[in-house]
Amino acid sequence: MQISISTRHGHLSEPSQAKIRNKVEKLARHFGRLSSAIVTVDLQDESAPSVDIKVSAEHAGDFVATDTSNHLMGSVDSVVHKLEQQLRKNKGKVQERHRQPGARRQEILIESNPEEGESQSA
Repeated sequence: MQISISTRHGHLSEPSQAKIRNKVEKLARHFGRLSSAIVTVDLQDESAPSVDIKVSAEHAGDFVATDTSNHLMGSVDSVVHKLEQQLRKNKGKVQERHRQPGARRQEILIESNPEEGESQSA
């Protein structure tokens, strides 16, 4: 996964960027098909930094989360947690869809042959 970290209105030290990168890399544990992550840190208000993360995944679109708090790492933790929840929810939907692949097909067959559908249910 490619991770891009950019900063507005300030500069992040290398150790801070490394910590952010490590936290974002952990998102791949929840959804293995992540292609890229764009992290934007806004330091305009130094007492309340804002963190935005946009994660792109194959066959799933983009996941976006934003947070502002008193500490930079607190914001990063919160945003990563929000993204984990989004990824888990999406993964659950995909798994549920694949667990019942014939459910939609059976509905179509019953609608096309209503006489057979009634005799099957009786």
